[in-house]
Amino acid sequence: MNQDQLKSLLNDLVKQPNESEWVEFKLNFHSAEEIGERLSALSNGACIHNQPFGYLIFGVEDKTHIIKGTTFKAKSHTKGKEDLEHWLATRLNPRIDFQVYEFDYDSTRHISLFVIPATKSQPVEFLHQAYIRVNTITRKLNEFPEKQAKIWKKESVAFEKEIALDNLSISDITKYLSGETYFDLMKIPYPSTIEGVISKFLEEGLIVKHKTYAITKLGAILFAKQLRDFESTERKAVRVIVYKGKNKVETEREQIGGKGYALGFEGLVDWINSQLPANEEIGKALRTETRMYPEVAIRELVANALIHQDFSVKGFPMIEVFSDRIEISNPGNPLVTPDRFIDAYLSRNEKLADLMRRMGFCEEKGSGMDKVIFYNELFQLPPINVVVSENRTRVSLYSYKSLNDLDKKEKIRACYQHSCLKYVSNEKMTNQSLRDRFKIEDHNYSVASRIIRDAIQEGVIKEEDPENKSRKYASYIPFWA
Repeated sequence: MNQDQLKSLLNDLVKQPNESEWVEFKLNFHSAEEIGERLSALSNGACIHNQPFGYLIFGVEDKTHIIKGTTFKAKSHTKGKEDLEHWLATRLNPRIDFQVYEFDYDSTRHISLFVIPATKSQPVEFLHQAYIRVNTITRKLNEFPEKQAKIWKKESVAFEKEIALDNLSISDITKYLSGETYFDLMKIPYPSTIEGVISKFLEEGLIVKHKTYAITKLGAILFAKQLRDFESTERKAVRVIVYKGKNKVETEREQIGGKGYALGFEGLVDWINSQLPANEEIGKALRTETRMYPEVAIRELVANALIHQDFSVKGFPMIEVFSDRIEISNPGNPLVTPDRFIDAYLSRNEKLADLMRRMGFCEEKGSGMDKVIFYNELFQLPPINVVVSENRTRVSLYSYKSLNDLDKKEKIRACYQHSCLKYVSNEKMTNQSLRDRFKIEDHNYSVASRIIRDAIQEGVIKEEDPENKSRKYASYIPFWA
């Protein structure tokens, strides 16, 4: 929101007859812990009262609602050595995507404002405790089981169906969204009338109509000409950061996407690939100059990060390029365990995934990760690694290392991924196929045998036929097969 929008919002909020379960006024800062409790309470209260947001405003007297200003600078305040905003975000569960604003109401009155989205399907906790406001007092939610039950029973609206911008005319739709991009990617002739464009957008759920038109978050996140036109989706712009070495100490360059995913996807992938190092020789499979990482794998992993992110969680999709690896991450925990990425498919954003597939940005359901692993093996790269931590999912691709340079965990992970790839291809992993994967000479078959034995002991693969006594003809399958 810009300065005028913030002032207008504040003027509307102070007209409320009283503070409520979703609006609270304060003059000055007391403690970070108090703010954390209020964020929990106001998000839960907004949910119960069917409000899209709760508000915590510093600079307004609570009883009179007189705008007096505050000395509290929410954006620059720290807790210990940590930014307050980050400190709060990491202690909320789920990590709601609250926003912090600072602005001058006039030359003498400064305001700090927290805009807090209503929780969708579970109470928001701060430091493992959920709160609620009762009249003007913040209380523990578990003291009010009837309020707690209302949140759990609430039917959440899918992100794709939520409204990003409303009260629009037909001309506003084409002003904010790129119809040309939609029809080009779908390989459909562009309609001869604007009504034809609107009809198709309504059919796809990119816009809805009641008395006036509204753009859904699905329409905004995919086809926005400028994401900054949509406050709710602007913070989901993709960020690409290139670092100088193997850590984050020194940044070489950074790029932040400004367009909807559909408009910017090809340019995003091209820019990422242009930042990746080339190598004259990668293992023994490829001896011509090529990119360090397979472009097909990069494309699929970036698309997956966009599709499978949790839009209700604070954060944005991010691609980080280091000298020895590339990390592709998105906010939210996956709906399936990382060990089953190759064979299982479940998306929390089905309509977004469907459109991305139909536009050719990613593979059909469940066929993307096998392609990533196939090309990763072809390029003789170490196994990919998936880490889920702090409500974020990160997939890492690593630059070439010889088999001798891989540690035991990497060899086991590579063996498991190879067995998964074989299994979903209706084949079975053998000592021979694993030797082919690592380019192990035939006379060194015992090296592959040792890796297989370690993987069995780790419990990630098993023998297809435990009764088979012949090691030479033994075959192996993933533990879940």
